[in-house]
Amino acid sequence: MRKPLLVLAAAASAAAASATSWWQVRTLGHQQSPVVTEHEPVPRIPGTQQVVLVVNPAKSGAGTSRKLVERACANAGCQPPLVLETTRADPGTGQGLRALASGADVVIAAGGDGTVRAVAEALAHSTAALGVIPLGTGNLLARNLRLPYQDLAACVQTAMHGAERIIDVGRVEFDDGVGALPDSRVFLVMGGIGLDAEVVAATRDGLKRTFGWLAYGEAGMRTLPGRRQRMSISLDAGAPQARKVRSILFANCGRLPAGIDFIPGSTLDDGYLDIVVISPRSLLGWLWVAAKVLLRNSRPIPVIRFYRVREARISVAQRIPTQLDGDPSGSFTSLTVRVDAAALRVRVPEATAPGPTALPGNFSNKRPPPSSREPADGGP
Repeated sequence: MRKPLLVLAAAASAAAASATSWWQVRTLGHQQSPVVTEHEPVPRIPGTQQVVLVVNPAKSGAGTSRKLVERACANAGCQPPLVLETTRADPGTGQGLRALASGADVVIAAGGDGTVRAVAEALAHSTAALGVIPLGTGNLLARNLRLPYQDLAACVQTAMHGAERIIDVGRVEFDDGVGALPDSRVFLVMGGIGLDAEVVAATRDGLKRTFGWLAYGEAGMRTLPGRRQRMSISLDAGAPQARKVRSILFANCGRLPAGIDFIPGSTLDDGYLDIVVISPRSLLGWLWVAAKVLLRNSRPIPVIRFYRVREARISVAQRIPTQLDGDPSGSFTSLTVRVDAAALRVRVPEATAPGPTALPGNFSNKRPPPSSREPADGGP
């Protein structure tokens, strides 16, 4: 995701290798289930599950994913999957709603984190489970769920037959400052305002296809010299605090590529969001941030602060770009982000499915909201 810290991390770490496992489909049959653009009920075979595949046709591996899902349904004795393709106008939410209307037991999203996010927006608080076939650049949700993201066939088997894990969803209400109704959206991994969103918007698609995560490093080098902006931050309905920052992240989980545990202790089902306030003044400050993240130094430093909350409100004087799960989400003057706990069922490998989870309570690593005595703008 397209996080500004990953700009420096990418320069110091090799991007995770990706594989499409093309040889696994050489023996698949050539018969495909039809692509459906409107709701069509599919007869259910007693004792089997109804499977819907929502696929981003622009992604490499889309065709392979479709064949693998069709093969898995045939092997399981299920009806052929209902296949819905995303479009520019509808990246997955409408398809997810049609999947629910068809009676889907599992909706498999084949695409990047943006496609998965859009499908999850439709599935939240439903009884249908989300399956994930990661075809994106970062595939951060798949990494945090510990899916076998380099093996598409294994991901399909997990989506079809894996255990179910109930995870949190982040919800954001954007305000453009012109009196319109707030724009409400969801995210599964991370969102950001400021430099984080600038890097996402500046990253070249061609470089992403060729170099993967390293493309964000190139975009970061072009956008890093920008100035900090004054933002007002309120955590869990606390008093607003004025901070000069370069970027603010709001995260539902903390694992990044190359094994980087960006936010230790953050998980998808802890009932909290993690707010990360990043405020370096110079290149030296960014190197300090990168060293803390890459070396996993637990000692606090003034140029990056972490807070664990259920809700946060951020506002700025002028419109500023934002991003959700690695996709630009427009420019706004304020936003409210909150956790929607235990909102989504996701299929995960049996070995990684957690046991019964207690209701969210007080966490030992919960950090207090910023106070006026903190060095809000301190450090390099």
